[in-house]
This record gives sequence, C-alpha cells and structure tokens, in this order.
Amino acid sequence: MQTNFTAEQLRDPAIAVCNHELRTCVHCGFCTATCPTFLLLGDELDSPRGRIYLIKDMLETGRPATPDVVRHVDRCLSCLSCMTTCPSGVNYMHLVDHARSYIETTYRRPPAERALRSLIGYLLPRPTLFKAALLGARLGRPLASLIPGQSMLAKRLRAMLALSPASLPPASPMQAPQVHRAQGERRARVLLLTGCAQQVLMPRINEATIRLLTRLGVEVVIPRDSGCCGALNHHMGQHERAMALVRANVQAWGGEIDADRVDAIIINTSGCGTTVKDYGFMLRTEPEPLAARAARISALAQDITEFLSRIGYAPSQPAPDLTVAYHAACSLQHGQKITAEPKTLLKRAGFRLVEPREPHICCGSAGTYNMLQPDIAGRLRDRKLGNLKATRPDLIAAGNIGCITQLSGGGVPVVHTVELLDWMAGGPRPPEV
Repeated sequence: MQTNFTAEQLRDPAIAVCNHELRTCVHCGFCTATCPTFLLLGDELDSPRGRIYLIKDMLETGRPATPDVVRHVDRCLSCLSCMTTCPSGVNYMHLVDHARSYIETTYRRPPAERALRSLIGYLLPRPTLFKAALLGARLGRPLASLIPGQSMLAKRLRAMLALSPASLPPASPMQAPQVHRAQGERRARVLLLTGCAQQVLMPRINEATIRLLTRLGVEVVIPRDSGCCGALNHHMGQHERAMALVRANVQAWGGEIDADRVDAIIINTSGCGTTVKDYGFMLRTEPEPLAARAARISALAQDITEFLSRIGYAPSQPAPDLTVAYHAACSLQHGQKITAEPKTLLKRAGFRLVEPREPHICCGSAGTYNMLQPDIAGRLRDRKLGNLKATRPDLIAAGNIGCITQLSGGGVPVVHTVELLDWMAGGPRPPEV
C-alpha cells in the first residue's frame, strides 16, 4: 500500500512503525474472511482492511479522529485473527493500538462514555478497588433489568452488571509476594505474573499454577510491586496509564532479570501474555537499562502451557471419563501463535479432547469489549457457545480469564486448562467439574 507521510511525520517513531505496516499491506482482503465483526456486520469498514484505510487517512492527514473512524475502530476486538490470516505479515496489532491512542488524544467522546471508560481503566488494573466495585455491583445486579432504554450507555451498564459474579472467592495468600519453593530438586526458577482481574475473580488459577510448577521442581517467585500488565488500558487507547504499568513491572522484575536468576516469566492469562511479550517493542525508545530489560522480559515471557510443554508435564493419575472442549483464546492462538501445546497437554493428561467449529473466531470477551460493545459481544458469545455445545462436552477448557468469564453460565462448566493439568498431577478437582 502506498503511503504519503511527510519526513517530519516519519520522525515520530510510532508513525514510522505505522508507515511500515501500512506499506506491508497489499489490500488482498484475506483478513476479511476471518474477522468476527465483518462476519457479523458485513461492512468493509468493520474489517481489518477497511480499518487500515481509515487509520491511514487519519494519520496521514494528521486530522483529529472523526466519529465514523472512532465507531469502526472501537468495534475492533483486537482478536488478531487477521494477523494469522495475513499472507504479507502486517502487524495489525501495532497499527490499531496506535490508532486507539491517537483517537484518545484527538477525539472528545460524550461525557458519559468518557467517564465510563475512565472508570473501567482505573478500577480493573487495581485488584483492591476492582473487588470493591464488584461487591457493589453484586448489590445492583438484580436491578439490571430495570435500567431503561436502548442507548449504548444503558446497554453497557446492563452488561457490566450481568458480567459481575454473584459471589467472590476469598483472597488467596498464595498470590502474595513470596517465593514458593520447588519440591525436590530444583529444575528451574520462574517469576509468575498473578494479574489484576484474575486474582480477584479466580485466584484458584494462580493456585493451580503454583502447585503444579512446584510439584514439577520449579521455584515460583511472585515479585513485590508487580501488578497489572497494562493490556486493558493499552487496548482502550489509554497510552500513558498503560505505559506506567508496563514500566512498573519492568522495574519490579529488573533485579531478577539483571542478575540472570530467572528461567522464564510465567503467564497464565493469555491476554496478558500477548502484551508482556510485546514489552520490548513498547519500551523500545526508552533509555537504558529500561529498554534492554523490557526486551529481555519479552524473551523470557511464556504462557503456562508453553512452559509445561518444554519442561515435561506428566500426569500422576488416570483421567476420569470426561470430554473436554478446548476453546482457543484469541490472544493465545493469534497473539502468541500457541495452538498445539494446550491441546497436547490435555490429551497427555488423559482427557478426551474435542474442538468446536470456527475455533479461530473470537468469543466476544476481548478485555473490556464485552462491556463497551455488548451487542456484538453477545452475538459472538452465542455463536461460540453454540459451536462448543455442539461437540457435546462435559466441560470447556480455556487459557484466558476473559474467555472463562464470557463463556460461563452457558450451561457447560468452564475451567482454566492449568486447573485440569494440576488435577491430573495430584491437585484438587476443579469445583465446577
């Protein structure tokens, strides 16, 4: 694709990256075949190719974002299915992330929407505040149907209340900053990102991860001052908030990284994993040693299933007669290109594995998407659950807390992959199973 940025524009590192990605695109349209929003809406501007044209025009002219551009970019799930499909290797993720940041600095949203997005971006990365907000939402949950109107704000409020859990698990002491010693001879030493929303909604995922790793001879370190990976803010265009969280993690992990005491950084939420693996890019223009640390962190980051495959997971007991439908989280299969490992591990654990139709299509969670775009998210959820249920599973396994939350309550239990692997290696049976 031909671009027409000025030399002055190209001195901006972000514009230079966008220019490269735009020039890589040959506008073949293969991406439209796997784009969830184009699949549902049939509008070229709600496809990656259409959004690329909108972003190109917006950035080249340097004009503020228009309502039309905002509408179509906001509808993008960042599922990155287009990146898997693209024969030219366009990094659409970097392109749309910059577009969102540009929108937030040049476009003034309506006051209610601005307040809602700011509130979400402030609460979700802070576990204590997020938990308090969920406790408040629990009181308002029965009143969700009484919120009047079909405005986007009304729909968003109803969606947020519907997504809030009826009860919250107690905080897990295992997630506090500490060192969990390996059982037997130590084979590896890793850092664990405990996440933000996950440690509030389902702390048992981190507990299963710690139990399983230590049983396999891995020392698990939960660093002090480590927090949210920054993904939620980053994908909402809240660039400075996201970068502050990224820098804080790089700083928190810096001592271990500089001393070369870490074999891997383990992440059991694939949405976080995609972002942490991009820290090197995100901090590429930062002064040293921050940029070098970030690049090292990206190189060390591994999804839990990626690490278990490399270290040699093996079950210690026979599996029950259960059919498990594997839901491939977009951030895992498209963002990190991890497709075989979770399925291989579940089969090795002894489960009968099945896969749904359209495994490449998003479930509609996508971070905050199911709160901000509830209509599209709801349609995608129904489509995904329909395909999963058609496999007649006993339960669904997924590797991302967002997907688990989105698909729960649909009539089939949904658990994290690592919970099943931990169970078959001597851990407790997941409560839903």
